[in-house]
Amino acid sequence: MIERAEEPERASAAPARPARIGIFGGTFDPVHIGHLAVAVNARYTLELDRVLLVVANEPWQKVGDRVVSDARDRLAMVEEAVRPSPGVEASAIEIERGGPSFTADTVAELARDNPGAELFVVVGADVVPGLAGWERIDDVRSGATLVVVNRPGSEVEKVGDLLAADGWRYAVIEVPALEVSSTDLRDRAATGRPLDFLVPEGAIRVIRERALYASER
Repeated sequence: MIERAEEPERASAAPARPARIGIFGGTFDPVHIGHLAVAVNARYTLELDRVLLVVANEPWQKVGDRVVSDARDRLAMVEEAVRPSPGVEASAIEIERGGPSFTADTVAELARDNPGAELFVVVGADVVPGLAGWERIDDVRSGATLVVVNRPGSEVEKVGDLLAADGWRYAVIEVPALEVSSTDLRDRAATGRPLDFLVPEGAIRVIRERALYASER
């Protein structure tokens, strides 16, 4: 009888690293090139697997400030805007949850849906001084790394000192200084002025097809 030689043991596969997911929340009314610049640079710099542009259902910061476009219209703009950008996705998680949109709820839900994932909350440097006013900010701090977006020429040393003192895990990334005003874009749309090169092409189509912002004039 011929005996078979024992097969050598296969090297065990290296454990996959945890997924790295960026959370970039906003009203996106409308989404513009500055938003996409932040998303793609955050993904590249921090080697994120995905960056979610999380469309707020009811942005609590803007309640009583101005009328906000319907959440589904804002989501449609973001969905079209991100199509050409691999790894950048539109997220309806806060719209589907309903009610006021709080980052703490979004971090908790994404942690449940993506066990073991590393979560990164992306904010502008101007947001940092007001973090103490966020709903359940301790849950955000314990559940995610804060990513602070810095513009060229800005000074973020004080921001870093503040975050370190408060016990945050944080990273600072630099993105191109694209000063785009959502207020100006809404006014441009309302008056029929060009949005080209300020708003992604797909989002412009949604604005025109749905006559968004036309009632603001």
